[in-house]
Amino acid sequence: MNTANHAAGAAPGEHYPIELEFPDIRAFAEGNTGVPYVHTFDSGEPGPHVMVNALTHGNEVCGAIVVKELLELGIRPRRGRLTLAFANVAAYERFDAANPDASRFVDQDLNRVWTAAILDDLSRDSVELRRAREMRPVIDQVDFLLDLHSMHERSAPLSVCGPLEKGIALARALGNPEWVISDAGHPEGRRMRDYAGFGDPASPKNALLIECGQHWEAGAADVGRETTGGFLVLHGILDAADLPPGWLRRPEPGQKVVRVTEPVVASSLDFRFAGNYTGLETFPEAGSIIAWRDGEPVRTPYANCVLVMPSLRQLRPGVTVVRLGELIA
Repeated sequence: MNTANHAAGAAPGEHYPIELEFPDIRAFAEGNTGVPYVHTFDSGEPGPHVMVNALTHGNEVCGAIVVKELLELGIRPRRGRLTLAFANVAAYERFDAANPDASRFVDQDLNRVWTAAILDDLSRDSVELRRAREMRPVIDQVDFLLDLHSMHERSAPLSVCGPLEKGIALARALGNPEWVISDAGHPEGRRMRDYAGFGDPASPKNALLIECGQHWEAGAADVGRETTGGFLVLHGILDAADLPPGWLRRPEPGQKVVRVTEPVVASSLDFRFAGNYTGLETFPEAGSIIAWRDGEPVRTPYANCVLVMPSLRQLRPGVTVVRLGELIA
């Protein structure tokens, strides 16, 4: 097994140190769109509508740091429109350093509700559904979405580009991070980055989800700044000179694209990994045992199988605990 990407840190189930300060974002509560915590700025010049979204999950603070800094810097688009948003603020406000994973969401995962069928079904209700319906009219106007996330375990940053070739092309155009994950999402529901035109191969709309690092490691905020700066320059919203130092980096010389083929889903609480995996471990041989589920081995289905975001921190029946992918480029 290639363990070069096995980062040091807390073992699964333990808490990682909280190295990032959770900023006070209440000054941005009113927004300017009629939607709380959502700000849109129009240059008056032709160009796309680009959105940078933070706090899809309430304990993923790096995106909140980035969006707050952009607002405080007074960044305005040279071309097109720029939307800066804090999504699940209700979950963010519940953050408790003594139980830092508990504020991922209030009632349900905000990143599993993004289909018209769910959003239009008013018989369904939750804190997260109400917020998604509130934000939906703004997101419907967006051409290019950058959704800033972080991960349960300490692993190299990832660009999650969806299953379509246009998503892979966008990740390559951005040039960072080094690892690009192409996948169809989660069995539990559709992500914001796959909503409507973002997930339609016939639509020019496109989106990336960036996993900037472990939730609370200091470097996650740096990755968030660099990918956000690059995304805004790529789409012509800003020029490179408009950004402070540290908001741009050179593209990776050789990005690695992994196409996810299948999720591994827990059927009960009786699930354990065969090693202390944190992500991007690669198994050269098919049939390698990577976990035990209800006493039965879980094996790699093909050679050079890559583990994508393994974690037992949210373990419960029906939850994806790892995704399996093959290196395609």
